[in-house]
Amino acid sequence: MPESLEERVRGIAARLGFDGCRFAAAREARHGEALQRWLDAGEHGDMAWMEKAPERRKDPRLLVEGARTVIVLALNYCPPGAGGDRSSEIEVRGRFARYAWGEDYHLVIDKKLKAFARELAALGGEQRFYVDYGPVLERDFASDAGMGWNGKSTVQIHPELGTWFFLAELVTTLGLRPDRPMPDRCGKCTACIDCCPTGAITAPHHVDARRCISYLTIEHLGAIPEEFREAIGDRVFGCDDCLEVCPWNRFARASGEARFAAREFVAMPLREFLDLDETGFRELFRRSPVKRTGRERFLRNVCVALGNVGGAGDLPALQRVAEAEGELVAEHARWAIARIRGRGGAS
Repeated sequence: MPESLEERVRGIAARLGFDGCRFAAAREARHGEALQRWLDAGEHGDMAWMEKAPERRKDPRLLVEGARTVIVLALNYCPPGAGGDRSSEIEVRGRFARYAWGEDYHLVIDKKLKAFARELAALGGEQRFYVDYGPVLERDFASDAGMGWNGKSTVQIHPELGTWFFLAELVTTLGLRPDRPMPDRCGKCTACIDCCPTGAITAPHHVDARRCISYLTIEHLGAIPEEFREAIGDRVFGCDDCLEVCPWNRFARASGEARFAAREFVAMPLREFLDLDETGFRELFRRSPVKRTGRERFLRNVCVALGNVGGAGDLPALQRVAEAEGELVAEHARWAIARIRGRGGAS
């Protein structure tokens, strides 16, 4: 029997190293209006880019003329220790979200998507592709396609990958038979809601980004509100708490993508980050998603983390930063100094 078009497309995905490939009909996203209400309420904080072209976010048919299918792809990034076996987990003083341990996923996935688009073109399709930088409500279409289900934290959950996977999409004119959705298997579990340090998951399937540690340490442009600083703990880039507690992670397996392996900075002492000038920052975080945050905001985060877990030995470095850096970093350094001294650190 000749291969169906769907089988040929799935074969392309497998050759390119994707861990899942499913299809959804190109139509208006089910949460399009909920997105608009979320934006209108200002719960996206400083992420002004989310306000652009909201209609295009709601309907992929506005992205590609004649679009019929959204191809939904999954790529596992689970590092050792993120699944059921935590014996090889790397101990770090400054915590980075696991997706940022290795190479920037945009760089890894974009290369695969470009190759995918070329092969689809050879099959007669016209398409555009996206990771998380384009106007696609990707988790709606992932759920429509049966690429797991959307959890109460709004993180997508897959029965075999847990929470540790990236989503990517190709919006194409090819007519591919849609896959069936998967039922929501969260049941009565509220582990993700209960564990959030800042109460950012204000209701099942609803996150106020302005309270989220990932938002505060990555997207937020200004000073971190003092009411959230203690809850940030030792996190310097992102937060995995609501992912880590998901019971479905017991089925997760380590990623085979070598470019997602942990780089040296995940084990660096926090204080050493304060020594980075602009060149050093760019070199250390070359091809890393951390680089997009910028040196100033990253040092802001480091100061907060030191304020929470640092000791007397960190005071000279913090004092130097308080005197030499701009006000955004300096204010957080002064806060950290006061916190350490309040715990009995040297004056």
